Amino acid sequence: MAGELPVIDGGDLDCGSGLLLMIRKGMAELPAGASIEIRSREPSVAEDLPAWCRMVGHTLLETLPADDGYTCFRVRKKGGDSELAGDLQSARDYRWRARLRWEEGMRGRLFCRNHSFDVGQPLSFDTQDAAPSALEYLLGALGGCLGVGFAWRLRRAGIEVANLELSLAAQPENVLVFLGIEEQGSPGLQSIEGTLYVDAPGADDARIDEIWLETLRRSPVANSLLHGCRLNIRCARV
Repeated sequence: MAGELPVIDGGDLDCGSGLLLMIRKGMAELPAGASIEIRSREPSVAEDLPAWCRMVGHTLLETLPADDGYTCFRVRKKGGDSELAGDLQSARDYRWRARLRWEEGMRGRLFCRNHSFDVGQPLSFDTQDAAPSALEYLLGALGGCLGVGFAWRLRRAGIEVANLELSLAAQPENVLVFLGIEEQGSPGLQSIEGTLYVDAPGADDARIDEIWLETLRRSPVANSLLHGCRLNIRCARV
């Protein structure tokens, strides 16, 4: 039966991280009464998916463990999803927000969702700084987006990862512009280079390369750096 059903592979995503949008998009292509299989490694899906099915009227037919660490949920569609188009548009329009509060000296506190962390200087040469620099957080955001995104896509493809590490190095075009020592050039990064080390025993090298290129193509942080974005930040007095 499993081979006859369309499959949504959520990997390690939970329901709040986009899995429900993937499920609803897959279901939209099916007629009413048809079934679909959702595969997930995330433990919270075992509680959240049945609750969502009850709320919207779909039928959870069965839940089956899989030998590869997945749990398989087979769901029968109730009918059309009239709100899907609006919710997909809401996802496209969603704005991620962050707020920085200056603390003292060369340190601020960054708040986003229910998280907060210290941010040090815009950039620094001092290895004894109490907090990472803003530039290092930028590299960290890129590394997190690529590394975690790559691991997620590998696991979705059924490739087990034993170890994964991404090393990045960045160089500004002219750091002296930021310091006010020179005027020519840009303080922005002129290059980011790195190496990804992945240990995936038994995996085909060509398939690994294919998934890595897909990760780069779909990375929101990498594409923001590669293509740039509109920057419109005003100064308001309080």
